[in-house]
Amino acid sequence: MIIRQLTTEHFDERIALSEFAFQYQMPPERREQERERFRPEECWGAFDESGRLLSGLYLLPLEAWVQGRKLRMGGVAGVATWPEARRHGCVKQLLIHTLGIMREQGQTISMLAPFSFPFYRKFGWEMTVTRKQYEIEKSHFPKRAEASGTVERVAKDTAIVAPVYARYASRYTGPLVRDEEWWDRRRWNKPGLVALYRNGNGEAEGYICYRVENRIMTVEEWVELSDEARRALWNFVLNHDSMIDKMTVTMPIDDELPFLLPEPRIKQELKAYFMSRIVDAPALVGLYPFQEGPDGERLTLRLSDAEAPWNDGLFEVVFGSGGEAVMKRLAGSEVPEADQADASCDIQTLAAMLLGDRRPSWLASVGRLSGREETIAALDRRIPVRSTYLMDFF
Repeated sequence: MIIRQLTTEHFDERIALSEFAFQYQMPPERREQERERFRPEECWGAFDESGRLLSGLYLLPLEAWVQGRKLRMGGVAGVATWPEARRHGCVKQLLIHTLGIMREQGQTISMLAPFSFPFYRKFGWEMTVTRKQYEIEKSHFPKRAEASGTVERVAKDTAIVAPVYARYASRYTGPLVRDEEWWDRRRWNKPGLVALYRNGNGEAEGYICYRVENRIMTVEEWVELSDEARRALWNFVLNHDSMIDKMTVTMPIDDELPFLLPEPRIKQELKAYFMSRIVDAPALVGLYPFQEGPDGERLTLRLSDAEAPWNDGLFEVVFGSGGEAVMKRLAGSEVPEADQADASCDIQTLAAMLLGDRRPSWLASVGRLSGREETIAALDRRIPVRSTYLMDFF
């Protein structure tokens, strides 16, 4: 088996693999559009000795918001294998190889949409993003409320909407940092309308991307930066009451809409959505904005990572007073007697703490994190509380 990047000559072979694996047929017009956009440097494949493509994946150079900061992220997508090549370790070798590539490219984290959570957990990814989906009958809509400002339908204009999205996305850990190309190819290519809220000063503070079909309003993105925006956007939804019988909308896990409804007994569904992985733990810790605390506070961490040896071992983490931290591997005389560490966990658990919204104390209570009580308490203090969310798919 040979792992290498694809070339432009592999385009049709890669599309054929995707069509088979994901059970769709790409129309000829779209195929030619995709051929023009094809970036072989983002495509990796496992080949047999004759040069036949056995398995492939896309490694997308993206950025994600983490604790209010933009971090480089490797987006893993389109993982597929021909049936005759399955169970031969093709995907495993691809994932391990691309972890090294991501590290070289400075992508400290990775995200993917799993076909199977247990499968990707074997390779170090962990569930980090869960979303809420509401289905709200018209009879359960909130009453019209006073709200200043205006809501109006606008063109799909990145310059208008992107700043609102960025302010909203930065409040969570996990959302993509969208560039103009992403807006054009991944957001504006979808059918539907955009309604923008401007406050009394004319400043944009919210928007929804939505469509109405078969008397159902489907809201694909609901973004609000203030309670005023929430009320105004709901008033706009109520203006569709003669056209719709219900609305569906996907929201962050921490959304509290039911509490604000006159009748909160609506259909709610929690959906495990995306997984994250720490590609380079020391590099991530060096970029991560921890909470402020005592200068020089330190702990030793026994970290296990079967697929990324640079993450596997005994490390010391030293925190600064402003929330900065340094993580370095201990070796030789630096290793404490009996190899005792203040805390121990695997790479998935560390991702759950730093990239998910799982608290160290809870992870310790369920056996995912072990260590001294004072160390667990220090991690609870140092790791900020922030919910996760992701509106995109790749």
